[in-house]
Amino acid sequence: MKLSDRPSPDRPTVITGAAGWLGRNLVRAIVAQGRPVRALVQSAAEGPPLELIGPGVSTVAGDVRNPATLDSLFDGISGATVFHCAAVIHPVTVREFFDINVGGTELVADQARRSGSARLVHVSSNSPFGANAHPTDRFTEDSPLNPYMGYGESKVEAEAIVRRGADRGDLDAVIVRAPWFYGPYQPARQSQWFKAVRRGRFPLIGDGTQQRSMVYTDHLVQGLLRAEATPAASGRAYWIADAAPYELRTVLATVREALAAEGLPVSGGQPRIPRAVGVVAEKVDGFLQRRGKYLQAVHVLGELKDTIACDITRARTELGYDPQTTLLDGMRSSIRYCLDHGEIL
Repeated sequence: MKLSDRPSPDRPTVITGAAGWLGRNLVRAIVAQGRPVRALVQSAAEGPPLELIGPGVSTVAGDVRNPATLDSLFDGISGATVFHCAAVIHPVTVREFFDINVGGTELVADQARRSGSARLVHVSSNSPFGANAHPTDRFTEDSPLNPYMGYGESKVEAEAIVRRGADRGDLDAVIVRAPWFYGPYQPARQSQWFKAVRRGRFPLIGDGTQQRSMVYTDHLVQGLLRAEATPAASGRAYWIADAAPYELRTVLATVREALAAEGLPVSGGQPRIPRAVGVVAEKVDGFLQRRGKYLQAVHVLGELKDTIACDITRARTELGYDPQTTLLDGMRSSIRYCLDHGEIL
């Protein structure tokens, strides 16, 4: 049996952030294995759609920052795998980064420990590492931390909480670091991005040779399940991404190709703006965040100038992680999801 064919453990799962982009894909994958899922959602309205996925899905509505909510989430469950996917990426205020990403992780880790969970798989990010110094550089699991803005700092602190539990020996935990991801069950911001790219309104900063690691949601789910199923992964961290990084100009060209392949007319050219605009946006973003404010458009513009790329060798070697879907096929799948659900792109 190949490592990539290793079955997931036959045990219950707890998933935070279950109604989110990643969570909805993960719930479906686990239900397909015939395993029960206890899912944390933010609002009561998010529960029924998840419960329709399969009879083994039960939901608890509430805030990951609320100890009483987590008491209900873990009530009567022991020996489970806990997939901690809940986090805020684009908040209203910087304070939310730390309240949710740090405070929520601390409470989830404590509940996992007290309930005797078999393993905590914690979803982290590329933001603890900032940007690569050169377009050809790749982050490894041992690269030095250089957190980017408030989100990066909050994810560094969240990882530290998980590591401390693992180091003490009272928490079996694995950290999975995911870059920019794409695929079905996407949020509105991704659909807006498709619209902008389709109409030639999403800018390419500089010459577009800056590289980005991305991860198709099916690949990320595969990585999470491999992190759960590999005993030797305990206490380790892994980058989970597509097979290789992409130049940003290739990403935008591929999205336009995918839109056309799904029958959507593509218009406009590819607007370009100088890299200096991204540098200014980063400075403005830093200024605002130091004052507790967050503007998504400014933050994204500031990041687009950079290479943010990782090396997945450890995940391939130790987990048997094997991403096969191409960027074009993954983007087409994401676009089909939008069209099937009545979205106008």
